[in-house]
Amino acid sequence: MTVYFIGAGPGDPELITVKGQRLIRRCPLIIYAGSLVPAAVLEGHNAEQVINSAELHLEQIIEHIKSAHGKGQDVARVHSGDPSLYGAIGEQIRCLRELAIPFEIIPGVTATAACAALLGVELTLPDVAQSVILTRYADKTAMPPGETFASLAAHGTTMAVHLGVNHLEKIVAQLLPHYGADCPIAVVHRASWPDQDWVLGTLDDIVGKVQAKGFRRTALILVGRVLASDSFGESSLYRAGHAHLYRP
Repeated sequence: MTVYFIGAGPGDPELITVKGQRLIRRCPLIIYAGSLVPAAVLEGHNAEQVINSAELHLEQIIEHIKSAHGKGQDVARVHSGDPSLYGAIGEQIRCLRELAIPFEIIPGVTATAACAALLGVELTLPDVAQSVILTRYADKTAMPPGETFASLAAHGTTMAVHLGVNHLEKIVAQLLPHYGADCPIAVVHRASWPDQDWVLGTLDDIVGKVQAKGFRRTALILVGRVLASDSFGESSLYRAGHAHLYRP
């Protein structure tokens, strides 16, 4: 018996991995995050029981897993995006380890990747940005020491901010000293869902644009020069005259 933490991807049912889909269709018990995972992801399943974890607290989720474990049944624990990023699987794994219940993590497409695809951009460009910071804005959960938003912004590289659209004005204020008022920024609402929407602007005007759209939740903020830059060097990988293992 194994608990499979499966990343369902950002919303489009076709963005789940083949492995994740296969396990969902095979496991007798499915526990899925119904507030963020579309029901279409579960199509074709043969489970005996399907449970929406949005209605449960941690102890109840673990009780369902313990029950399946007692029957020798595998569990598909389906999370949105990639479960290892803001998936709240750490606390579940801690419980499973205490109970000696085996588990496996099946990666998924992140919201950041879906947003980059939607905007048609590469998040790492030579001479512009070679790092991507994935973070969140401190609200109900405080940031650990050394991870203040301002200290992360000081790097000036591409940044993806989760769970922050309701604090956009404060976020912009902390980004401005490091990125400049003309720096491109995008706010993407429900990337890859049928009702996806987005707005692209600069730090100078993005707050008003987002207010006009009315985005309040399920939105990702992307900021960085890569969003609107044609002034970058070519990568070494495809540069003529650059030799490597497959192109001597």
